[in-house]
Amino acid sequence: MKGYLQVYTGNGKGKTTAAFGLALRAAGAGLRTYIAQFAKGREYSEHRALARLSDLITIKQYGNRFFLHRDPDPEDIKIAQNGLEEVRKVMLSGKYDIIILDEADIATYYNLFSVEDLLELIHTRPQNIEMVITGRYADQRVIEEADLVTEMKEIKHYYKQGVMARDGIEK
Repeated sequence: MKGYLQVYTGNGKGKTTAAFGLALRAAGAGLRTYIAQFAKGREYSEHRALARLSDLITIKQYGNRFFLHRDPDPEDIKIAQNGLEEVRKVMLSGKYDIIILDEADIATYYNLFSVEDLLELIHTRPQNIEMVITGRYADQRVIEEADLVTEMKEIKHYYKQGVMARDGIEK
């Protein structure tokens, strides 16, 4: 089966959720998915759920701690760059059908790794690998490479009324 490049971007909620939904659907079809989460370094509810499907879905974080309200430090950059190299090896191993790069667009936006490094990974992707890249601020060059681009657009969000992230819904 030919793999395509999908990008889920925009300022709206649901990019990671859409990618994880694809992983769930793929597991139902017996496909194996590797999820690399950049700029994230803590457990979310979806990790506990996906642990039940660990024979088909592998998830690994390449982030230290939340930094979106501060500049990334050298450790954040090192973790992300090492993660991108590890993802390359995983992708070329032949073990997975789908590679999800969650928050890779954020990683390039905050210079954890370069857009050129991300594009190189895209270009070395075997033809049978489906790749999904998520995150706000998708670089135009990544969008141009993609076969499918979905923009999540925030129209209204209860966060602006002071509702914090809730277990099982946003985290």
